[in-house]
Amino acid sequence: MAEEQSKPRPGDEQDDPRVWDVSDADAGDTSSVEDRVAQLLAELEDAKGRTLRIMADYNNYQRRALQNERLARSDGTADVVKSVVGVIDHFDIALNADLSKATPEQIVDGVKVIREELLKALAQHGVGLINPARGELFQPGRHEAVMQMSAEGVDSGHIVQTFQAGYTLGADRVLRPAKVAVAP
Repeated sequence: MAEEQSKPRPGDEQDDPRVWDVSDADAGDTSSVEDRVAQLLAELEDAKGRTLRIMADYNNYQRRALQNERLARSDGTADVVKSVVGVIDHFDIALNADLSKATPEQIVDGVKVIREELLKALAQHGVGLINPARGELFQPGRHEAVMQMSAEGVDSGHIVQTFQAGYTLGADRVLRPAKVAVAP
């Protein structure tokens, strides 16, 4: 029975070639093993340091990206406000005008000028006007048909009348479609 206990059993550390028994090794081999362990520990510490630096860089990148987004949004708002402030000034001038000296035509002309100035300010920021003419082909997405109306000289599927202009942002994005009547 003593012989059975001294024999290595399957699963014992002695059966595993990856486990080293340093007590059986030469003194020279022990120092090389210790050197290798020290080298691996140094590599592990270096990898941990690199990982921490990468994580810190990523966190800094996210923080800067959020700050840049907030700043860009704020700058965009400021640009729009700067371009519209002049329009507001013209409204104030018109509202403070002496109505006893102004004719209705002058008032309407003044409002038209202010409208054109506002459209120019919006155009500087990529806003375009959708104002389809009579007889223009109806385009779903750009135009919203609010009713059908027969009209002489207007083909089916074409615009008879525009009730409300629409607006775009850039070339493709429709902010609001134009409300129109379409020939049946």
